Amino acid sequence: MKLEWETGEVERARVLLSRARERAPTARIFMKSALLERECKQPDVALDLLEQGLQKYPTFAKMYMMGGQICSEDLTKNKDSLDRARKFYQRGLQKCPNNVVLWCLASQLEERVADYGAGSASAGVTKARSLLELARLKNQKNPELWVEAIRLERRAGNDKLATSLMARALQEIPSSGLLLAENITTSPRVEQKSKSADAIKRCPDDPRVITAVASLFAAERKNDKARKWFERAVVLDPDMGDSWARLYAFELDAGTKETQDKVKERCISAEPAHGELWCKVVKAMSNRGKTVAENLETVAQIVLDKMRLN
Repeated sequence: MKLEWETGEVERARVLLSRARERAPTARIFMKSALLERECKQPDVALDLLEQGLQKYPTFAKMYMMGGQICSEDLTKNKDSLDRARKFYQRGLQKCPNNVVLWCLASQLEERVADYGAGSASAGVTKARSLLELARLKNQKNPELWVEAIRLERRAGNDKLATSLMARALQEIPSSGLLLAENITTSPRVEQKSKSADAIKRCPDDPRVITAVASLFAAERKNDKARKWFERAVVLDPDMGDSWARLYAFELDAGTKETQDKVKERCISAEPAHGELWCKVVKAMSNRGKTVAENLETVAQIVLDKMRLN
């Protein structure tokens, strides 16, 4: 099926998936079937397949996620689309209350209610905040949920509340590399050095912390130090796509064609599969089928654009 799909033989892939659903059904087969239809711009067929899959595998969280995403991508952006997406996430959270990604997607949907003409932006933020508070009650000591809550407040312009949430989060999970890296990058410039020193003491081998420190050196044009720390990050965890993208962005900004090509070759060999920004880009429907090199270019450009904005 994968071979047929990747070579453009969609009908053959569709037939193979249909046989698989009849003779050897699994949750993954139903998800792949829906994904094929989603890629072929058949959202109603994809949603029907997801519903069939969920009848058999009601605790498979990824099908709820895909259903909510398909509905929330509806180009009409109306209240019906919002309600359908909301129902997918609500059902998913009832069956999979410990799935952090589902909580985050449900919160992000509520944050965007104004886009659907279903309420004000402030009302959306309030609902999103409540969902994340409930998520943290059900999933104690989860750094991803704390970071999502902190970013929600920053997007809403509530910087003081975001800072307060960060302090609470670090009290609850003092050795979270994700939280410490976020604290470095979002703190005022005058505090970033002390935050970095503290983070390195707590998590000396966390690639997210190392990458955040490297980014500070890069911002200060301390290129040798920045390169050394970026290199350390990709060696610590070659599967972390975000680290490769930041190293490549650094080389695009401060390196040579030779250093850029070397980083790209090493990233292709590593075939990274994790990283917040990396996964967001790689899993986007518009990027399906793209090579590691193409995805590296895309993510690095996003990093560069953010650097220039700051």
